[in-house]
Amino acid sequence: MSLKVVFCWSDISGYMAACWRALHHSLQIDVFVIAFQAGTETAFSDQLMQDIPCRLLNLQERKDANLIKSLVLAESPDVVVVCGWFHKPYRQLVFTLDRKTVLLMGMDTPWQDTWKQRLAPWLLRSYLQRINSVVVTGERSWQYALRLGFQPANIARGVYGIDYDAWSHLWEQRLKPSWPRSFLFVGRYVPAKALDVLVAAYQLYRSQVSDPWKLVCCGQGTLGSQLPGQPGIDDRGFLQPAEMSAVWQSAGAFILPSRFDPWPLALVEAAAAGLPIITTDACGSAVEVIRPWYNGLIVPKEDPKALAKALLTLHQHHAELSIWGERSQQLAAPYAANIWANRWTELIQNLQQAK
Repeated sequence: MSLKVVFCWSDISGYMAACWRALHHSLQIDVFVIAFQAGTETAFSDQLMQDIPCRLLNLQERKDANLIKSLVLAESPDVVVVCGWFHKPYRQLVFTLDRKTVLLMGMDTPWQDTWKQRLAPWLLRSYLQRINSVVVTGERSWQYALRLGFQPANIARGVYGIDYDAWSHLWEQRLKPSWPRSFLFVGRYVPAKALDVLVAAYQLYRSQVSDPWKLVCCGQGTLGSQLPGQPGIDDRGFLQPAEMSAVWQSAGAFILPSRFDPWPLALVEAAAAGLPIITTDACGSAVEVIRPWYNGLIVPKEDPKALAKALLTLHQHHAELSIWGERSQQLAAPYAANIWANRWTELIQNLQQAK
């Protein structure tokens, strides 16, 4: 008999849809997803959730704690998964569920030793005590979960996964006829992603070479106004996942210069696509998928000169980039959606048996 699992999530995304779909195809788990309707900050299409049992909430519905409670109870779940503690109706839901319901919490917030994080174990105490287990992204959020009061035995890694098979073929295709000479940025055009730093670093890089590579940018946001008219920068705007394959294939390296980024999936997807990667120490997923001078480079955040030097380094090591890209795929492989589904299936079954 399969276990019924309800995910109470925020914005939908291509990577989570791939993971939920893989879990839904499992004979052991019956999945239902409650998440925010598309058209918010991420602008992903609702079509991402095709064939996944779900209820997508509009802007008004996501604030309705009673509606969310009724949707969850209608599924008679064995396990409920909530995403962190930022959404009040999801927090309220935890206190209304039967004690027999297993409660899992996903979190990607890294430990930063701020006063707010130090107070969190007390401010969130009643909520956290209802949670049976927490699933984190990687080492940085594992450290935070530990400080929130969870025992190591109740902390699992791997809250996110990706559609690895959709990316992995791109490395081989990129070899023909020769490795591309271009940089790619994919992300929101917002201060946290440091698009302004990237523009400054890219122009500095261009001033140091006679044959600069172009920089392709894909995304949307308030800093998009900084891109028009910049030499060598090609702004493609926001593209749905299905439209991105050709963009990834034509890229020679991936750049993510974030000021703050808990665990960006863009790095994992870029690695799965077989790309060398330049990123900053502010990106949590760099801990898991980037090895300096093996498959990429890590630079300090908000440092245009260091970022420009990294761009120049890849430019000068073009002959080695295919090797770096192949290594990236090896580091991204553990995050494949089918492996994610296996990991979650075991976690859910173990928690249910221990309840």
